Amino acid sequence: MSGTAPAAPGQATQRIDKWLWFARVAKSRTLAQKLALAGQVRLNREKIASASKAVRIGDVLTITLDRKVLVLKIAALGSRRGPAPEARALYEDLSPPPPDNPVPGDLPQGQREQGSGRPTKRERRQLDALRQQDGKNGY
Repeated sequence: MSGTAPAAPGQATQRIDKWLWFARVAKSRTLAQKLALAGQVRLNREKIASASKAVRIGDVLTITLDRKVLVLKIAALGSRRGPAPEARALYEDLSPPPPDNPVPGDLPQGQREQGSGRPTKRERRQLDALRQQDGKNGY
C-alpha cells in the first residue's frame, strides 16, 4: 500500500516530492524528498511525514527554506522538469513580500559595522600614531 491519500473521483494527484522537483523548488528529487521528510513542507497547514503524500490542484504548500518561507498554491500538476517559465506556471506564489528595511546586522559581505572586528590597516596606523604622540610605545 502506498502512502498517498485516496484521490477524489476525477481529480488527479501527484507525489509531493515529484511536484517540488517539477516546480524547481528543489534541485533534485532526492533533495525534494529530504525536504519533505525533514518537516520543512506543510500541506494545507499540516506537516507532512512522507515524501509520497499526494497533492492536488488548489492545495497550498508552505515550504521553509534556509533564508525564506515560500507559500505556493498548486495551479497545475507537472509532467516533466522543464524550463523555469514552465515551472512557474505550476504554482501561484502567495509568499509574503520580503521586508523593506534590512536587519541591522545584515551587511553586505565584505563590510562590517564601524568599530567592530579587527581594525583596518589605516585604523592601525592611526592608533600607532596616537600611541607615539602619548609617548607610549605601541607594543
